[in-house]
Amino acid sequence: MNCAETTTLGLLPVGSRIVVRSRVDWRHAAIARIGEDKVVLTVHSPTGYSYRLRRDLDAAVGFDGAIAVLVGDYADNWRENFSPLDSRW
Repeated sequence: MNCAETTTLGLLPVGSRIVVRSRVDWRHAAIARIGEDKVVLTVHSPTGYSYRLRRDLDAAVGFDGAIAVLVGDYADNWRENFSPLDSRW
């Protein structure tokens, strides 16, 4: 991912949408809560459920255009390995 702009997770407002990496693919997420030392993300699963992740306030966030992407040590591009959601929507 080639990000021209970066920020930290703690600087984004509650409700911001972000793309995060799971074990096997990339998924939609939203910032649910910002605490004193952690940010809680609600991640959408392809099965229709959701789960929470906790990340540090200083976790790097890059932007691919207008899309916020949680930066990590991943070899794949989020656009190539994005999780398919429920096809009825």
